[in-house]
Parts: sequence; structure tokens; C-alpha cells
Amino acid sequence: MNFENNLSVKLKGVGDGFWVTLNPLAKEAKLKKDISQLFERLKHLAINAKVVIDIGDGVGYDELISNIGLFLKEKFDVGFVSQSPRKKSKPLKRIRQRDLSKEWAHHRSDVLMIRGRVRSGQKITTKKHIVIIGDINPGAEIYVGGDIIVMGKLMGQVYAGYPNNDKAIIIAIDFKPTQVQIGSFIARELNKNSSEIRAKFACVKKSIVVIQDYLKANPFKDIPWPEVI
Repeated sequence: MNFENNLSVKLKGVGDGFWVTLNPLAKEAKLKKDISQLFERLKHLAINAKVVIDIGDGVGYDELISNIGLFLKEKFDVGFVSQSPRKKSKPLKRIRQRDLSKEWAHHRSDVLMIRGRVRSGQKITTKKHIVIIGDINPGAEIYVGGDIIVMGKLMGQVYAGYPNNDKAIIIAIDFKPTQVQIGSFIARELNKNSSEIRAKFACVKKSIVVIQDYLKANPFKDIPWPEVI
């Protein structure tokens, strides 16, 4: 689970209620503080609302969930609190051949991994992160809610952090895109005419998309510990 802005809680509206995702490793006091920060703006909608508490794949947190549910009822007058159902494991069998122009154009999986060349005219969209083991040709388009990692040559148009995640990054072994955008920021200088093959990454710093040498800088220094994405 990816928690941003130092919050241990994520909140989204679902139907006639709310889906609350917790970081079960955070202290209960911190969770309650962050919940209050999010619910204060929506407290008029929280009255008698249904709330689902999601702790991902964590187990052994029944007491924590019970305490948070009681807290929500007492402070914000929510109606019904339940725990999210366990996610079913995904089948191991994968279809090897897909039509990029049709199947992946509307792909909505959280994480997408592709092996092969993305050709001109093809467009790939996914909600979170994408890993491409292959090249992205000029004329290809990638729109991703999270990070883009290209284990090959990047020559097409890429948009990471779509539409407003400025913390996303773009990494490629051979970085020569025609256009780069991260969140709401577009890279201005791409040095496309360089014949040098070098691993680079793009990120946003001080509201500017900067492109750096992957071997000289560390794009992951702000990630405190491994997490499931």
C-alpha cells in the first residue's frame, strides 16, 4: 500500500459510504489522528454512512479494526463498519499473446508487466505502475498512474503519474523519449539527438521535470522501506 503526505490512512468514497485503507504498522493514535484529518472535511457525509476498513493482506489486527470502527462511530456518527473481504489469489496461468492495440488499451490492473516491443500507434494505459521488458518505439504512447520502468529503449511518448501524481518516476536503459510528462509537469529539454546510450530517469524536483543519470543519482532514496505495489 502506498501512503502519501505522511498519512497512514487513505480514504475514498464507495457507493453510499467510504473505503478506509489503513497502514496496520502505524500506531493507533497516529491512525486516529489521520482519520480525523480526512473525515473532518466530510463529516456531514459520514453520518450513518457505511465504512469498510481495509488493511490489505495484514492478519492479526482484529482489535485494531474494532477500535478504529468504534472511534468512527463515536466521533463521526458513521452507521455500519465492516472489514474488507480477503482478496482471492490470482491464477498463475497467463495468456502469452495479446493484441496491444485492443487488450491493453483499456487495461485497468494495478500493476502491468509487458514483455516485447510497443510499436508506433499503440497506446497502453494502466492505473499504477508499468514495467516494459522491451523497447517503446516512436509514436507509441504510455499513460500510467504510477512509475514507468523500461528495460530497453524509450523513444515514444510517456506520461507517468497520470493525472496528478508528481512523485512518479520514469526509468529507461536507453532514455530518448519524444515527450515526457509526470503529473502536471512536462519535460522541456530531452536531448533527443544524443547518440549516447545511458540509463536515465526522470522525476519532478521543485516543480520541474529533471532527467538524471541513473548510475550517478538515486531515484529511490526517498522510499523508506520495501512495500508491495
